[in-house]
Amino acid sequence: MTPYINDFPPESLTISSIDTIPKQPLNENYSYNKELQQILCGKQLLFENLPHSIEEIHQHFENGYISYRKGIIKTKSKIVCARCGNKDRSLFASFPCARCGEKECTYCRKCIMMGRVSECTPLIGWCGPEHVRELAEHPLIWAGNLSPGQQIASDQVKQAVIESKEFLVWAVCGAGKTEVLFEGINAALASGKRICIATPRTDVVLELGPRLKAVFPGIQVAVLYGGSEGRHLQAPLTIATTHQLLRYYKAFDTVILDEVDAFPYTADETLQYAVRQSRKETSSMIYLTATPSQKWQNECRSGKRNFVTIPARYHRHPLPIPAFKWCGNWEKSLKKDKLPSAVTQWIKKRHDNRKQFLLFLPKIDKMEKVLTILRKTYPKIQAVHAEDPDRKDKVQMMRNKEIPMLLTTTILERGVTFPNIDVAVFGAEDRIFTESALVQIAGRVGRSSEYPKGEITFFHYGKTESMVNAQKQILKMNTEAKKKGLIDH
Repeated sequence: MTPYINDFPPESLTISSIDTIPKQPLNENYSYNKELQQILCGKQLLFENLPHSIEEIHQHFENGYISYRKGIIKTKSKIVCARCGNKDRSLFASFPCARCGEKECTYCRKCIMMGRVSECTPLIGWCGPEHVRELAEHPLIWAGNLSPGQQIASDQVKQAVIESKEFLVWAVCGAGKTEVLFEGINAALASGKRICIATPRTDVVLELGPRLKAVFPGIQVAVLYGGSEGRHLQAPLTIATTHQLLRYYKAFDTVILDEVDAFPYTADETLQYAVRQSRKETSSMIYLTATPSQKWQNECRSGKRNFVTIPARYHRHPLPIPAFKWCGNWEKSLKKDKLPSAVTQWIKKRHDNRKQFLLFLPKIDKMEKVLTILRKTYPKIQAVHAEDPDRKDKVQMMRNKEIPMLLTTTILERGVTFPNIDVAVFGAEDRIFTESALVQIAGRVGRSSEYPKGEITFFHYGKTESMVNAQKQILKMNTEAKKKGLIDH
């Protein structure tokens, strides 16, 4: 068996022609390349990802240090991409291949942005000895204190890490989920385990990187997202977008999945597959969310899922409760270049009181329309959405109090904190505003200990189940927090 047909004997076979790929016995006398070990340990990469010759890589295979897996698994009834788990036939295509000489070599289109996986492509992994790291006895350097709710969760996360179990932390927005992880990560690092904190969104990765480097100053931390450097770091602690985990295979002893309910993770089976594949067979899995799905909520209540709730914020104030405000047929108003009076009054009151606010809208075109109407009265107003190239600058302007108000799509439903704001959802009945989205949006209010109060308003043209459930979920958390003595007010 050879990885490429060119320059090899005619009796060689392409990887797709072999039923079971043999595992070579480990030759302990072989002098393996430590750089190759560093790059490949816990990964599944392509030849073109490696700065080594095919001959050297294949020599490591023959001496039992490298494994080959089929990139595409093809049977009469199905095709599966081993890297991303794609089974959708419409997302496979074929091309005349110079590597194997076949006129129709099937490849996966779903994960092609990470390099082409085709029928004759081996996924290359390391099966020699793992890279040995020096253990740090007390890697955590943090002088902060946990609230009673955080401490309970922290202890249980640490236990789940030690016992290699699955565990859910269901914590309200602004509860301080990151701090709850510190002791669990500390225990894992002290015992030589390899940890990954994964999240669907790049901005969360960029925020977590500096925070974790600060509290684990003696530990190498890899921060991975599209276009980032350090992809070949063999770091004990990795912070990555879920997309980046497509490169990993049985790498981590602990995977912590933040924002488990966030898009695109919830809608993309490939990302869920990537997270599963990145875990070692014996490993712990910690999920973090403020808004678990109804299925998960039911599993928690019926005892099928191990979990802990943190029903209160660290500043011991209750969560602001959404108020419902009927605003009539707002789409009809927009067509006449007007806003419902209930909305204009709400905006004027805040502007007169110099209170900053966020206004969430269901679609970009609606947001642009509202922006045009409001700019006649409030020229400094700004608007952001996912494709806006100036998004980060506008958010920073809001933080710097340079603008009084910011219109936004659901892009700012999580991951941003403004100390003293009110929030409204315009057109809250739109299906884009799920229960999860509305809870997260409400969670933008009252996050700061200096300004723990604020108003959240859902402007609507008819209540939805999502609106009602979001309000109920927030009320339940406040009730639980009060019972547990976690809020004072």
